[in-house]
Amino acid sequence: MIDLQEAGSGLDGYAMLCAQLESLLADERDFIANAAQFSAFLYNQLDDLNWAGFYLNRDEELVLGPFQGQIACVRIPFGRGVCGAAAASRQTQRVEDVHAFAGHIACDSASNSELVVPLIKDGTLIGVLDLDSPKLARFSAEDQVGIERLAAIFLRLTAC
Repeated sequence: MIDLQEAGSGLDGYAMLCAQLESLLADERDFIANAAQFSAFLYNQLDDLNWAGFYLNRDEELVLGPFQGQIACVRIPFGRGVCGAAAASRQTQRVEDVHAFAGHIACDSASNSELVVPLIKDGTLIGVLDLDSPKLARFSAEDQVGIERLAAIFLRLTAC
């Protein structure tokens, strides 16, 4: 795992992760293959995660996609929970304490904080990238910027 604090600033650590992700996805365009690789990459490279993966937009409902971690909720309506809020608003949701988030869906009771990035390509919501942590306030503003950059690389290199 990369300790982003030891790698310089958090954003410097994310620059390293961006270069690694570019290399990992360089020769593949398949969405499922790249989503599986990306979720495994995040799960293994970032500290304090207990879930990393995708929910995909299927007719204005999020459906479970490739992930790493405990079993998960299969379907999430737009507007419900942190993932549904990200899908409905098309805005990243960074939640320090999911138990204080109105309408939170507890797929894993060990999760305490969450970062959800909407995946938008050519104006279309493909789905969301969801990261969960057992640690309260796990995700900083730097993490949000870094994960959004990684998600942009994924979208650029993947056929959606």
